[in-house]
Amino acid sequence: MHRPSWDQYFIDITHLVATRSTCIRRQVGAILVKDRNILATGYNGVPSGISHCDTVGCLRERLNVPSGERHELCRGLHAEQNAIIQAAKHGINIDGSTLYCTTMPCIICTKMLINAGISIVVYAEGYADDLAREMLAETGIKVCLFNPENVEHTA
Repeated sequence: MHRPSWDQYFIDITHLVATRSTCIRRQVGAILVKDRNILATGYNGVPSGISHCDTVGCLRERLNVPSGERHELCRGLHAEQNAIIQAAKHGINIDGSTLYCTTMPCIICTKMLINAGISIVVYAEGYADDLAREMLAETGIKVCLFNPENVEHTA
């Protein structure tokens, strides 16, 4: 029996969380973890009570907005934002936690993660946002591209 590392376990969960997304363009999942406990989860999608994009169509596609640009032109929230919001809604302290995410956070999510006190970001695939990378580097938040061959970074 093969037992996955903690990083593998948490990255696998982000992929499961992403399956709840109703985004037409990209399904993203995120979890916040502290002391090997999941504090909150989030996936990209519209706010509660709003018609989903897979029903009403994608505003970004309609406006021809390229990926990685003009994040405000979207009906949905990003997975990282939803994880932070869920933690806040339920009164969960995420300061010092690790974010596991299917995709490297964008600049908007990065600014939120910085102010929320996230210590480590582990992501499964890249995202073209140089400013996000620069700001994370400046803060000293550890950022790791998940590689199943590497030793654990977090948890």
